[in-house]
Amino acid sequence: MPGITKAIIFDLDSCLSAADEPGAGIFQPAFAAIIQANHGSHTQAALDAAFTDMWRLPYDFVARKHGFSAEMFAAGWRALAQVEVATPMTGYGDLDALKELPVARFLVTSGFRRLQESKIKALGIASWFTAICVDAIDEPGHRGKQSIFEDLLRTHRLRPSEVMIVGDNPDSELAAGDRLGIRTVQTLRPGVPVAQATYHIHSLHELRELLDRSAGAPERPEA
Repeated sequence: MPGITKAIIFDLDSCLSAADEPGAGIFQPAFAAIIQANHGSHTQAALDAAFTDMWRLPYDFVARKHGFSAEMFAAGWRALAQVEVATPMTGYGDLDALKELPVARFLVTSGFRRLQESKIKALGIASWFTAICVDAIDEPGHRGKQSIFEDLLRTHRLRPSEVMIVGDNPDSELAAGDRLGIRTVQTLRPGVPVAQATYHIHSLHELRELLDRSAGAPERPEA
């Protein structure tokens, strides 16, 4: 039986803010670079499918999934490493719920460091978290979220049963949480397909009920 929840680890994109909130134009330099390096190996429809995935999935994963050539991958990588958000962001309309949660809060996000850190700054939410970790895929030592989760558990002396992981991606934070025996909460934001998780929510306000449940009656995974 899970213990009382002492901490929640949050994802960023499609959890706290829409990945495309900064505007569709932010990725246009990368899209243009990939198209220029394509040399006819991918149809426009295939490229469009890859570009759609880039809004929600890590670039290296997208490149493998859609069979980018080495030249296409490198061209997109160089462009994406320079992207940053320069205007304020608001995130989803329920972010105020974070400040009301009576537990330690952590933010763990993967992607290009400049882009992810600029999003956090644009949202103005850094002070809401005990710690923020960017798993920067454009730097040596990119570890993946599971390793970061393990470090957070050790550093803050938390048992897996005392933690929840909140995010959208079944191949990233949700899978890592499952492997570590941590309860997972999938945020069903617009466009996010339902995947396996301990719980599913449409609003961060629902997290308070899950916390109350963990403090009282035994919790049961959703059917």
